Amino acid sequence: MEHKKERKHYLLLSAWVGIGCNLVLSITKCAVGILFNAISVIADGLNNLSDIGGNIVSLVAFKVASRPADREHPYGHARAEYIAAMAVAFIIFIFAAELIKTAVEKIITPAVTEFSLLTVGVLAFSICVKLFMFALNRILGKKIDSLALKATATDSLSDVAATSVVLAALVISHFTGVDLDAYMTVIVAILIAFAGIKMLKETMTKLLGEGATKELAEKIRVKILSYDGVLGVHDLEVHNYGPEQIFASAHVEVDARKPILESHDMIDLIEQDLSDLHLVIHLDPIVIDDPIVNKTRKKAVEIVKSIDERFEIHDFRMVIGTTHTNLIFDVVAPFECKADNKLLKEEIVKAIKDWDNAYYAVIRIDRC
Repeated sequence: MEHKKERKHYLLLSAWVGIGCNLVLSITKCAVGILFNAISVIADGLNNLSDIGGNIVSLVAFKVASRPADREHPYGHARAEYIAAMAVAFIIFIFAAELIKTAVEKIITPAVTEFSLLTVGVLAFSICVKLFMFALNRILGKKIDSLALKATATDSLSDVAATSVVLAALVISHFTGVDLDAYMTVIVAILIAFAGIKMLKETMTKLLGEGATKELAEKIRVKILSYDGVLGVHDLEVHNYGPEQIFASAHVEVDARKPILESHDMIDLIEQDLSDLHLVIHLDPIVIDDPIVNKTRKKAVEIVKSIDERFEIHDFRMVIGTTHTNLIFDVVAPFECKADNKLLKEEIVKAIKDWDNAYYAVIRIDRC
């Protein structure tokens, strides 16, 4: 609970600092841009105005994200933070399009841009402020693992690049006599649009539902395997419903000879110890003292790995009949393996049959 309060304070700090800084920058840039007929400076000021809109959207989203779970949203509202980042990305696209339109109009109907040390000073000040905002949001974003703050940091860095281009254009134009104002506005707009694309891509990935990172999955797996009585872990699934809203499930293998209440007690203990992940565990009793089952399982592993070394098997069972024996197990194949699941099944079934005609493989392909 204390960590969630800290997270909320950092998010609000970033939003209010952003609103204050961007408001000052927008007003000063638009003022000098209008005064000296520099549309690239006005464009840069309007970009800061769009940042204010993004900060306001973030404030609203942070408030929504902090709401507790309810009947309509049993997993909480934390994904509102991702929606905020997406809204900021769309705002960036709209302003980029408007900037290009304005620049094209000036290219078609040229107007003289006046050089001023005041304009140079305002732009240099803007670069310093945006570098400060980049550092602040980057540090806070890493500290609380916030996609919205990381997106804001990226946006601030793109603003630094955009303002630097505008400043360089003004100086070059002054000393060469070639008015680059409108052309630099187009470059600024393109830089802004690219920042929006990157932000949108990251947010879409989160909203579509991405799997656990290898680091998190391995951390969970190692933790579960550390308990006495756990023989194996498979079918680990992690669902992200927003920052600090992670739900996970896993199948844990235990010795089938152990009393069910003893195994169940161990599973309860693991779930309680990993309650921050909302972990749910399915108990899988496996036979480990039958020499025939063990020998057959070992051979099945060899056959499956001969097809692809990356493959693993779990939930191995034997159903012995009078005419044939079913070998029932799951095969874990990585997403990098592009082979069709149906073709993989057929290949494994054939390989098992070639080894022993009395065995028939009943398998399911899992992807991880």
